[in-house]
Amino acid sequence: MVTFMGRFSAGLSLLALLSFGQRACGEAGTITYAPGDGPGQGKHIAFVCGEWEYRCEESLPMLAKILAERHGFKSTVLFSMNPADGTVDPSVKTNIPGMSVLQSADMMVVFAMDLELPDAQMKHFAEFLQTGKPVLGIRCSLLSFRYEANKKSPYATFDFRNPDGGYATALFGEGWKGHYGSHGKESTRGLRAGMNETDPILRGVYNVWGPTDVYRVTKLPPDARVFLYGQVLTGMKPDDPPNLQMSIMPMFWTREIRRDSGQVSRVVMSTIGAAPDMESEDLRRLYVNAIYWAVGLESKIPKKADVRYVGGDWKASPFGGEKFHHGLKPEDFAIKKQ
Repeated sequence: MVTFMGRFSAGLSLLALLSFGQRACGEAGTITYAPGDGPGQGKHIAFVCGEWEYRCEESLPMLAKILAERHGFKSTVLFSMNPADGTVDPSVKTNIPGMSVLQSADMMVVFAMDLELPDAQMKHFAEFLQTGKPVLGIRCSLLSFRYEANKKSPYATFDFRNPDGGYATALFGEGWKGHYGSHGKESTRGLRAGMNETDPILRGVYNVWGPTDVYRVTKLPPDARVFLYGQVLTGMKPDDPPNLQMSIMPMFWTREIRRDSGQVSRVVMSTIGAAPDMESEDLRRLYVNAIYWAVGLESKIPKKADVRYVGGDWKASPFGGEKFHHGLKPEDFAIKKQ
């Protein structure tokens, strides 16, 4: 474990929704799935959904439902919202209402890209990071923030283009270094890290594949533990052969960051995780296992975590800009009766 760098301190200084008879509620712009039975009882996970390419507005509610219904975690999803019509709109980079939910959350899952939130919203995000509570970052969260209009914001230091890599490098141990596989042409096979293969985080996780490409990772800190490596495949099918001209890259890792106070913060980063990737049962299981670990419930990780979809079958939309379903509201992601 390494001492946590104080990069955040610089940035800090400068309607109830009904669920068609199922249990879900939330404030405007959010949806909350009340917990069922399971080890997660008493833990609240907030999902910050704010990216325009990888369909997190579909995958995060799906994952939140599984964690609530199958594992007992209270789960709240916050969306990028169009303020003009009150719809979920991933193209909006400046409005994620309900960020105050983070004040009561025990863990944050962030899936974000190119955001420039108002300071009043961003304040809750930054303050959550200061608490040292666990965080799971997904895919393009390495480039969560891009400040263009308000470069004097006290949170502009979170911009991934800053010389130190913004908040992502400090928290996850790596910033945005680019695609490694050919985006949209080469898919990814997840390879278990042999040195950590007996860890509970990999329990029941063997077959991971996704149509998004491998991200480049240049250097991880000494405290990073890699659980999956990404192997570039030559095509977009799971049985395509590997591209042997490419190496493998760390794809899923954890950190335990010792802060000045002595507190240890648990952090998870996954560069695979677009909505179509999440059709992989074992990838969903890896996420669930990692969340158990992050909140200190590693002893409760099931032998084979139940990651069946909740509320019927689920199919992801293709990734890509403007490929989202227009006109949806948070209540449209409620658990529907069967």
